[in-house]
Amino acid sequence: MAQPRTHVVGGLRALRTAIVSPSPAPPAGERALPLTFLDAQWISAHPVERVFFYRLGPGGDDVDAVLSRLVESLARVLHAFYPLAGRVRLTPGETNRYELFYQPGDGVAFTVAEHDGVGVGVDELADTDEPREVAKIATFVPELPNGGAVLALQATVLPPDRRGLALGVTVHHSACDGVSSTHFLHTWAAACAGDRVLPEPPVIDRTIIRDRNDMYDAFASPASEAKHAFDSPDVAGKLLATFTLSRQQLQNVKDAVAGEAARRGVAPPRCTSLVATLGLTWLCFHRAGPDGEEGHRGDGRAHLVFPVDHRSRLEPRVPEKYLGNCIGPGFATAQYRKELATTTIADGLFAAVRGEPAYWERWVERITEACTADMSLSVAGSTRFGVYDVDFGFGRPAKVDVVSVAKTDAMSVAEDRSGSGGIEVGIALSPARMERFRRWLADAIAWLSSSSQVGPSPTITEGLLTACAAVAAGIDDAVHRDTKQWELGRAHHRGVRGRHAVVRGRIDEVSACTTWTSGSGGR
Repeated sequence: MAQPRTHVVGGLRALRTAIVSPSPAPPAGERALPLTFLDAQWISAHPVERVFFYRLGPGGDDVDAVLSRLVESLARVLHAFYPLAGRVRLTPGETNRYELFYQPGDGVAFTVAEHDGVGVGVDELADTDEPREVAKIATFVPELPNGGAVLALQATVLPPDRRGLALGVTVHHSACDGVSSTHFLHTWAAACAGDRVLPEPPVIDRTIIRDRNDMYDAFASPASEAKHAFDSPDVAGKLLATFTLSRQQLQNVKDAVAGEAARRGVAPPRCTSLVATLGLTWLCFHRAGPDGEEGHRGDGRAHLVFPVDHRSRLEPRVPEKYLGNCIGPGFATAQYRKELATTTIADGLFAAVRGEPAYWERWVERITEACTADMSLSVAGSTRFGVYDVDFGFGRPAKVDVVSVAKTDAMSVAEDRSGSGGIEVGIALSPARMERFRRWLADAIAWLSSSSQVGPSPTITEGLLTACAAVAAGIDDAVHRDTKQWELGRAHHRGVRGRHAVVRGRIDEVSACTTWTSGSGGR
């Protein structure tokens, strides 16, 4: 049992911290899993931080019994997910290669805390999508212990009457991506709820993915600018807000994009609900401008970086339950022009730029270009993660926040918690910039929803078409360049296939190729 933290932060008081080890202990004893280049890209990234807010029903178990079940079921689930109880370290004898190392006795730090409730009850936290101070919400997620730990958990008891619970989850992205981390959460929740049938266990085998030494070296180099992509650790004064786009509002975006494409006489982009969400949010993000001003400071390129899940497109196919990272970046790049940065919504603000060849070879360069640009945005989360289905036996979460978007210049996406087919977007901005973003988004939604529209509105539809086209082109580019470059990689490694994965020749539909994962690039 670790010593409890004795200080109080923002009304939160830590009661105790336990190290929860896998039980029973894994039979393998010590185990070192080498990080692949897909893991190494996250070595220096900020951890992914989520907080789940729950209401404990009035007739439910005492909160202490709930906490006890959480710890007991965590130990059982860590038996299958034992790498998450380990730590990332330099591979012995190497200077730029890393491994995820587990040895008997390792465990996950589980902190129990309580909040004094001054303005921070479960109702205030779960019932509003209004902007809230990031600093207050950040107290509900734990820091990773020193020494390379990759997972930490915190359960904070909330008023009124200790019937609220905030479950904070911090995961280091080098250990696994959002597909894997939410697989762990769903398995833990099912075990805690007493489900007889648990999700399939994880596949723990890093040899499934063939490594690329050139890219590993680029990510592991101390001089790599990409190691700190989208790192914005200063959250002072930032506000975190949630915006829910309904199914109908997303359909309005799709209709506007198709209508504008028809007006221009061009083929419309493939505008899925995710493309519509990202295009609209990206557009309003740029119209809100940097801190201290509205619009842009001049001509330049705008960047949106989003993760693409490669599990379904490698040959042999990477198992869906593979524990690790199997994602790469998709890049939406567009040109904005100073003369179009007016007080109206994006009258041609974006001029879409299709992706370039040599996707894999230019991966590091393009990440560096994006993260050093004036106002870049990345994507964390996924509508496929099912975060609102993480039920530990005391009900679905009332609200889920990705707190780390404030530290990584990202927006989060998740399924609409009402289950009506919409998409939730989370974003953290300074107060002035948040107000501008909310205004641009509200104006766009209002016009798109208006029954009195007469003819096209270029102030909205042109911007939406170009933004959504850039996102769709970025997805298409990642998919096709992914295939091309991995096929080239296979040509350079003839006879070395074995169990290693290369991309299949078949291209899945765009909607089946995109899994927006947790973190910046989480991400």
